Amino acid sequence: MKLAVSGKGGVGKTTFSALLIRTLNAHGKHVLAIDADPDANLATAIGIPDADKITPIAEMKELIFERTEARPGSIGGFFKLNPKVDDLPDALSAKLDNIKLMRLGGVKKGGSGCICPESTLLRALITHIVLARDEAVVMDMEAGIEHLGRATASAVDKLIVVVEPGRRSMDTAGHIKKLASEIGLKNIGLVGNKIRGKKDEDFLKKHLRDYKFIGFIRYDEALIEADLDGVSPFDVDSTAKTNIKEMIAEL
Repeated sequence: MKLAVSGKGGVGKTTFSALLIRTLNAHGKHVLAIDADPDANLATAIGIPDADKITPIAEMKELIFERTEARPGSIGGFFKLNPKVDDLPDALSAKLDNIKLMRLGGVKKGGSGCICPESTLLRALITHIVLARDEAVVMDMEAGIEHLGRATASAVDKLIVVVEPGRRSMDTAGHIKKLASEIGLKNIGLVGNKIRGKKDEDFLKKHLRDYKFIGFIRYDEALIEADLDGVSPFDVDSTAKTNIKEMIAEL
């Protein structure tokens, strides 16, 4: 199962991703977790020790040079467009039980459509992970779907957009859907988060009636406290874990 998770910043997609990853792990699945959001910290949310010491791949300048034969940040010249990446998930992952985590990091773009050694390596890595790996893959994306291309979109089983009851969150969902359609990614599902009751649930269903909802996660102070304390949301007592199990069954 290859899943990409997106949504507006602050909507709770990293919390959802972490709960999904830890639940799959608890079910005995091998999971490759990809932190593709430069502003998120999926490792901490999962509960991986020394998460702050994980170096994003986009910042591994020697590795990028070794694989693409070009220095990161360089302008002009030639570099490999199909660098070797098949060994990287096992070599560079932080681990917890059956979970392997890779942090991609951000790529500083010099302009629209910029092609650079860093982005080339990351895109090749994502393509390999989605097309060639046989474990469950969960990718915590940016508010867009920057790391996905046409080659990988068709192999992603579902793009899950996390939304909360609010106009900006719904607008972001529409933007993500448009980006997804442009690369042929049509299998999209929504998860409603921070739901205070049936009124919030009905509000999202009414205004996003063109989407299929996979499930809803209730507003829970325990999840907020877990985030503030730097603890995995899976390690606190919350109804969200039951919600996630139901969603996995749905998926």
